[in-house]
This record gives sequence, structure tokens and C-alpha cells, in this order.
Amino acid sequence: MKSALRKCAAWLLLLSAPALHAATPALPSAPSPAIATIVDGEAVLLRDTSRLALAEGVRLAADDIVETTAKARFVRLEFSDGVILDLGPESRLLLSPRLAGDRNRAPARVHLLRGVAKLSLPRPMAANAGLLSSPVLDLAGVTRSTVLIVQPPEAQVFAESGEVALQERPHGKAGDAVRLKGSEFYARGADAKTRVAARPTPAFIQRLPRPFLDTLPARAAHFASRAPEPKPLGEIGYAEAEPWIDADGLRAHFAARWKALAQNPDFREGVAAHMAAHPEWDRILFPEKYQARPAAPATPTPADGYGRSKP
Repeated sequence: MKSALRKCAAWLLLLSAPALHAATPALPSAPSPAIATIVDGEAVLLRDTSRLALAEGVRLAADDIVETTAKARFVRLEFSDGVILDLGPESRLLLSPRLAGDRNRAPARVHLLRGVAKLSLPRPMAANAGLLSSPVLDLAGVTRSTVLIVQPPEAQVFAESGEVALQERPHGKAGDAVRLKGSEFYARGADAKTRVAARPTPAFIQRLPRPFLDTLPARAAHFASRAPEPKPLGEIGYAEAEPWIDADGLRAHFAARWKALAQNPDFREGVAAHMAAHPEWDRILFPEKYQARPAAPATPTPADGYGRSKP
């Protein structure tokens, strides 16, 4: 048999691929440590206040940000419970996000700010367990594999194998719940209108990295005995931070996380020049504006000739 992605690719004169194995019992929902097992092209890791070069074998942790550039071809992250997340070019991903609002009740494993991703599970994950969040929609449950493209306010989701449960997030609030059957395709346009089709569009398939069409074996075992350290690239600049400090649901988190960067003159200048987009940083850059002013001294009451206060 052929996977749904390859069936669509064959329909578009692309390659074909074997289907995934049958499903087994549900996965635990808690996020687990991940390893970058494939890094083909240019990818960057943002950790604490540093930029690092992502390399194969690097261990990832909560709060790590993985970003692929236009020069990236394919990046794979493998979690310890067998979940696999593939990324295409120009993608931004946060591990173990702590989103504000109602999404705090079921934290997602990753937050895809934008980009192309493929999520593959060795076994189904129950609905509402928390898988992947994004500014446009959340993946609440996946039985096998799904592919999505997020470019706010637009998004597309393809249920490559098995069913997919997603939660729309119009204006950052919970919207309609949508369930896709195997091979179905969901699209949300810039006009906020949505549709579900029996199969993905040719434009969607053509945008996917070629490795997304293949069934690649897991590689985490190759790095069991070695854990390379990522190469430092310098401190995070305003250009790298800006998409995250402006992200809905994450503003307060990054204001606290990157407060120390306000001491960097270049970073400070960039934030100050665009303060209207992230006003929460005004208090960080200019704390004196928010300090309590001393109370004005009381005006003395005039006294009469006998030293008594006049009425």
C-alpha cells in the first residue's frame, strides 16, 4: 500500500511510499526530551539568551527554540517516547510552550509559530492530550501522522494517516473543533474561511520538503552514547527575538525570559524603536517611569498671633 502523502504525490507525478504500521495503545501525553537526529541545511537553536548552531545529536529541552532558515532542507526531532517531528525551511518552533489563557490547562508538546511540519506517532495520542499548538490552530489528537503548514493567519492540515482532531484558534480564543478522516485536507484562508476537502491541493504537496514523502527510519539510537554540544553563534539579537516577543500567548513569558537582553544596546534599540508592538517591554527598558513618586510635602496651615492654626 501507499501512504496518503505519496498517493497524492503520485497523483501529481511524484514518488510513492509504503504505508505506516497499524495503530496500538495510546501514548502518554507528557512532553519528553528530544534529540535533533537529522539536520540537513542551516538551523539555529535559541537557548536562554544565546544563538547556537543546531547539529545532529544535540539534546533539546523545554524552552528551546528551533528555527530553520531558507537554506535549510530538512530537520528531524525525535522524542524519547517515539514521537517524530519533521521541519521544513523557514520554520520556527518552541518546545514545551507555556501559553497564557485556556491553553495552559493542556500544554502542547511544541508550539509552531510558523512553517512546515510533519508529526508522526508510533501509537495514537488521545484527543485533548496536548500535541502541537500554533497561532491559528492546535492539534488536539493524532492517530498516526499529519502534515501542516502554518503561515498566520493561514493554515493547512493534511491527515496523512489516521484521524486528526484540531481546534481552531480565531483571535487567540478557542473556536470550532474539527475532525479530519484519513487523507482529508483542512485549509484556513487569510479571510478566516475554512474548508475540508477529500485530498490536499497540488500547491500544498509541492511545498513539502521531499523527505516528507518518505518513511525514514528513526535515528535516535545512533546518538545514545554521544551528545555533541551546539556551536555558539553569539547572543540573541532583536531580529531573532522579535517574532517571539510579539507572539500572542507568549508575550509575558518572553518578557521575563529575555529581560537580561535589555542590557544589550542593539537589542534595546530595536525594542525601543518598535515599542508599540510589544508595550510590555516599556517597563523593562524604562523602569523609572513606573516608580512610585514621593508624596508632596503637606502645605503648612497659617497660624494666628497666638500660634494657633487659623480656622
